[in-house]
Amino acid sequence: MVSDRSERLKLNVGGEIFETTASTIQSTCPDSLLAALSAPTSHGSNPVFIDRDPEIFSVILNLLRTGRLPANSSGAFSKQELLDEALYYGVESLLRSAMLPPPLQGFDASLVSTVSPATDGVPSAFTANAGDASLWIAHGGQISVYDWSLSHAVTVRTHLTDVTSICRVWAEAAAIGSGSASGLHFYDLSSGRYVGSTHWTDPEDPRIHKSRVAAVADSPGGVFASFDCLHRENSVLQIDKSTLQVAAVIGQQSGSSAKTAVPEKLRWVGDNGLLVGSAVQRGVFGCSGYIRIWDPRSRTIVWETSEPGSGRSSRFGDALADVDVDGSTLFKVCSKSGDLGMADLRKLGEDPWVYVSDENPGAWSADEGDRSGGYSVVHCYRKQVLAARGGALEVWSSVEGKASGDVIRRRNFVDKEEDSKRGMISKIEAGGDRLFVSREYVEGVEVWESSNSSSMIEL
Repeated sequence: MVSDRSERLKLNVGGEIFETTASTIQSTCPDSLLAALSAPTSHGSNPVFIDRDPEIFSVILNLLRTGRLPANSSGAFSKQELLDEALYYGVESLLRSAMLPPPLQGFDASLVSTVSPATDGVPSAFTANAGDASLWIAHGGQISVYDWSLSHAVTVRTHLTDVTSICRVWAEAAAIGSGSASGLHFYDLSSGRYVGSTHWTDPEDPRIHKSRVAAVADSPGGVFASFDCLHRENSVLQIDKSTLQVAAVIGQQSGSSAKTAVPEKLRWVGDNGLLVGSAVQRGVFGCSGYIRIWDPRSRTIVWETSEPGSGRSSRFGDALADVDVDGSTLFKVCSKSGDLGMADLRKLGEDPWVYVSDENPGAWSADEGDRSGGYSVVHCYRKQVLAARGGALEVWSSVEGKASGDVIRRRNFVDKEEDSKRGMISKIEAGGDRLFVSREYVEGVEVWESSNSSSMIEL
């Protein structure tokens, strides 16, 4: 017997009567408990009794009717209370859609919360899931897992005293490195189980001993990790995910200078099948370092540059402060001018950089106090380039001019002035529609979200 979807339905939740229609429930969550209760049964005209909280059910019913949460629901109930009830009624997917933020637009983002582990609250590393915006935070020798709603799921204690790098290599597994212990280590965070370790060794070279991990990147073909030895020998290894054995040694060098330092940042470029690595050393005389691109298939360097010492003579001394990649475009920020450089990975040469001029000078001033510090981090996400200059957070984007219709490039502050005074930004990462920021010696990871959608076109 097929139920009439327009049939009025009465539910008795915790002693309070609610009335809706079968179509309201079945059209939104056809496989839920509520949908099953809305089908014809032997209860006749008596309301179906559900022994749950009626106040929270009123929020769930509004969610079924409109697809949105009432404006006062966040203040009346905790996130966990809403999640527990949604799970009971089988409408968790609908609640998830309603709770996730709108599309992330950097210039319209604001700080909404801070995720802080209960112990050793200063994060040493973290990684965000690009799909569901879940978050893994390393603090001390522990890793705390937060789900898509940023609710704490579990904290895993590793065998390490500190975790300084972390990368998601499977849905529930992480590859981690330590600044005080050798090797790359794998943990299944869903069970807290140690999976195994990979070490860089060479019986014929005694300098390669107790090598520690500086950076990790994941790819379909394996895990890439840069290792640094006590004698400054360093290399990038490709590690087989199934065996956790070293599949290839891509490059080895002596870290005796800035041009041969261990890569402290690795990025896999899936569209091109390339691995981008970079190292930056900062001192009283400014920044120096390199960008290097490998083809893991041939284990060769296909392009590299060292700064200062390359590029246009007018920019000598204005070295890179950090680098990231988005699609086929390589981005860097300069240490002195703060300019943004772009290079097409398909057309690299001796000087491939095109520098983006700032067409919004009102958003930038050298006399901004805490905002005048050198750049420390850059992160690309959905054709937006987010950069940290000291404690300030900016976004570079292209927008269409209101009068002319031409594309103009703008640099805008994401944060407010009081935000920039919380400390030097040490890492930026984005996942889903959330932006995550950590600061040096400051507890917790900041969560930034957009409040509404704004029109923007790609850089």
